[in-house]
Amino acid sequence: MALVVFTGGARSGKSAAAARLAESRRSQVVVAVAGVARDDAEMAARIEQHRADRPAAWITLEVAGVPIAEWLPTVPADAVLLLDCLGTLLSDVLWGSGAEPGDEAAAETLARVLTDALAGRAGDTIIVTNEVGMGVVPVSASGRLFRDVLGRANARLVASADAAYLVVCGRSIDLCAAPADPAWPTHE
Repeated sequence: MALVVFTGGARSGKSAAAARLAESRRSQVVVAVAGVARDDAEMAARIEQHRADRPAAWITLEVAGVPIAEWLPTVPADAVLLLDCLGTLLSDVLWGSGAEPGDEAAAETLARVLTDALAGRAGDTIIVTNEVGMGVVPVSASGRLFRDVLGRANARLVASADAAYLVVCGRSIDLCAAPADPAWPTHE
């Protein structure tokens, strides 16, 4: 059983790459989605396009507002779980009730519970997540909290993943092949 992570910026192709990998397993695919439009027509259209792009045989779980301890055990161990995406799920966990998540330590604890559950799943798991640390510094404290918590969650997942890819312009770069620690250049 494998854990595979796809990260990248908006519209980088990470969801499409993850879907192609899931389909290649020739197993039942269960897609867990946390995207909620909440009076946002443009977001509703994006969510609908993602649904339309998926094969009809895939099972979709709408997990917004549902604790992971309730929905994750319903995914059969022999099915591929495709979570699209960790950023929207984490946002839902932290702000889904409309309240601020509290302090950074509380937010980190919630993120760790979420990522530990996903990484510990017995079946094949593919996680799509946003790379949020390459843009501008968010103007709000809650935006910075989200960026920091998701960035650390991504790093933990990639460290425990069997494979991890940074998707840029539709191309997947193997993060596991990249060194975790930089090496000083040598001149020979």
